[in-house]
Amino acid sequence: MRMKEDHMKNGQLKAGYNVQISSNNQYIVNYSIHQKPTDTTTLPEHIESFKGKYNQRPEVVVADAGYGSEENYRYMAEEKIEAYVKYNYFDKEQKKEKEDRNPFATEKLYYNPDQDCYYCPMGQKMERIGQTERLSENKYIRQMAIYKAINCKGCPIRGVCHNQKAERIITVSHTGNYLRRKAKERLESDIGKYYRKKRPTEAEPVFGNIKQNKKFKRFYLRGIEKVKTEFGLIALAHNLAKYALAIG
Repeated sequence: MRMKEDHMKNGQLKAGYNVQISSNNQYIVNYSIHQKPTDTTTLPEHIESFKGKYNQRPEVVVADAGYGSEENYRYMAEEKIEAYVKYNYFDKEQKKEKEDRNPFATEKLYYNPDQDCYYCPMGQKMERIGQTERLSENKYIRQMAIYKAINCKGCPIRGVCHNQKAERIITVSHTGNYLRRKAKERLESDIGKYYRKKRPTEAEPVFGNIKQNKKFKRFYLRGIEKVKTEFGLIALAHNLAKYALAIG
């Protein structure tokens, strides 16, 4: 949309709102408007808006890696939603040649749950030295455990393992790791593979139709409530046009 701040004095368009939709067979069944730039932070609010409209939660949610976070996985687990949502390096894990390019990544280190320690690529013990917290934009608190290698001095692979000045230190969310493992199991199941193939044919064509075929590329109203109404009319027009084609 056109902003009040126009430093270039050329009436340029800027992203003013983040539009989220849920679709079923390319029909828009829910939409929400957000003043947040990243998709990750919009998912709980979007699902809550779905519950407000239909008085029930969605049974299944399929989404790409832009929505895969500990916060979102935990939210959907608590809501008893069957989630097929990738995390940011899921696709890389599916391609072994890319996976092997960084064998020193934190997620590839061996963890011993009985002793609560990690082992570095050289087999050296990395002991737990503390804990910290990280706060998300949505005020979700991630509990992060901190582990430190005993001695990296003289290690022959130190240069490719890490570039820290002293011993290698890693921070790990065990809750996040558990939720990602569960997500991976679902995504690699037969039904997970089906949903992964189906997902690109859902939301993307809807946005493509609205932006390219219908030429709706900017909001003309101001204020989030008016923008919700404006996009609601666009969603209604999209659904009616699709239905008209379906019934001939």
